[in-house]
Amino acid sequence: MIEKIQTLLSEVQTLKAGDEKEWEALRLRYMSKKGALNELMNDFRNVPAEQKREVGMRINELKTAVQDKLNELKQALAVKEEDHSGIDLTRTPYPVRVGTRHPLTIVKNEIIDIFSRLGFSMAEGPEVEDDWHVFGSMNFADDHPARDMQDTFFIEQRPDIVLRTHTSSVQSRVMETAEPPIRVICPGRVYRNEAISARAHCFFHQVEGLYIDKDVSFTDLKQVLLTFAREMFGADTKIRLRPSYFPFTEPSAEMDISCNICGGKGCGFCKHTGWVEILGCGMVDPNVLDANGIDSKTYKGYAFGMGVERITNLKYQVKDLRLFSENDVRFLDEFMAAH
Repeated sequence: MIEKIQTLLSEVQTLKAGDEKEWEALRLRYMSKKGALNELMNDFRNVPAEQKREVGMRINELKTAVQDKLNELKQALAVKEEDHSGIDLTRTPYPVRVGTRHPLTIVKNEIIDIFSRLGFSMAEGPEVEDDWHVFGSMNFADDHPARDMQDTFFIEQRPDIVLRTHTSSVQSRVMETAEPPIRVICPGRVYRNEAISARAHCFFHQVEGLYIDKDVSFTDLKQVLLTFAREMFGADTKIRLRPSYFPFTEPSAEMDISCNICGGKGCGFCKHTGWVEILGCGMVDPNVLDANGIDSKTYKGYAFGMGVERITNLKYQVKDLRLFSENDVRFLDEFMAAH
């Protein structure tokens, strides 16, 4: 009987279980009423008295070995079940929806791409700026309305620090640190102290451009803007320039494009004029060049600026500016194929 116990003991050390079903089969094989241990206990009655002590000790040793082995296999199965490497159990069983870029991002990237192909590099600057870079360096008079609280967000307790009202502040920083020729575009978010409505918002996005070199003319500006308009809105797009006023350019103009809805024939979108205004532009005022350390007697330049929301409105006919910042998925889904 001792030999039988020893054989079973050796067998137990090699037991394996790949799943709960196999483990349960092993338990029944050794620990059930008809199992090997119970059979040994039944045979124990027939063991001679002088061997009962040794045989009993061997049976208890086998019983402990079986129990320890079953516990070991049980723990191994538990660890195996918890190992989910390569499987994301938090992932939804439903199809994952593919997102899309925001319409303002789509249009901004398109604007940047067009001007990049025209030789413009990109420049960026801080949204929280000092008065000099936002107003002083751009030839704004000390009493200009833009400096009033009703137009500009000022940082509390710091009257000389504001949220930039235009990305012209980036142009100023570029002129301070770079030598002409300078050819940059400055995309970014700007802030105005305005009531939020379908046609206005307290923050929006601009892309401004600056070119400074010797012998720069208004004709150069017009050709660049015509190329941009036709790249953005179609090869048949026409432009017109109307005299205007900006503190940092002289002469200044506002540019219209032929309505991309009716082709210039006149419709409700263009108020039956056939034209839609898209940007402001002009030749850089000599005062701006001098204020930023560039000799206005040697160099000239032009600048332009456009609102990304405005261009997006024209391109996709979005009538309510608030839709751009509300993150309504139904609205964003409309631009799924636009990028």
